[in-house]
Order: sequence, then C-alpha cells, then structure tokens
Amino acid sequence: MFRSARDFGDAVREKRKVLGWTQAELATRSGTGERFIVELESGKRSCQLEKALIVARTVGIEIGDLKTAQAPSAALDDDLGFLPTFGDGR
Repeated sequence: MFRSARDFGDAVREKRKVLGWTQAELATRSGTGERFIVELESGKRSCQLEKALIVARTVGIEIGDLKTAQAPSAALDDDLGFLPTFGDGR
C-alpha cells in the first residue's frame, strides 16, 4: 500500500530502474515530460493523478479498481493514522 506520494514515487523509480530505463525514456514511453517523471519520483504531492497512473501502468504497477476495493472495517480505521486531518478533524 502506498501511504504517501514519496512511497509511490519510490516504487515508480524502482520499477523504472529494473526495466533499465532513464527518466527521459519513461517520459517518452508514458507520454509525459521528463520534469514530470523527476517530480513524481521525488514524491511531489501536487503531481497530476491521471499522468501518475499512466506512468505507473507503463512501468507495470497495478493500482487496482477503486470501485471493487473493500472499505476498511471499523477495526482497521487506525491504520489510516498517517493521513493528515484538516480543520476540525472530520
């Protein structure tokens, strides 16, 4: 499970290196710019989700279908403690 943009970027970097591709090569193969790949791999939080998913698919990372993903049970809610809270915490 990816808990942060940094985790996701690290996974993309690892897969890219296993494939023997440069960042420029991955950018070309995924139809993005090299700067986007650099920012994605460095964990930049504001990267565009659609482009990030295309890059993930290009290197072979399967994210899964969110419609069929099971919601966490109440007992597992504490597992989400890494997420920030905003405002009054709701």
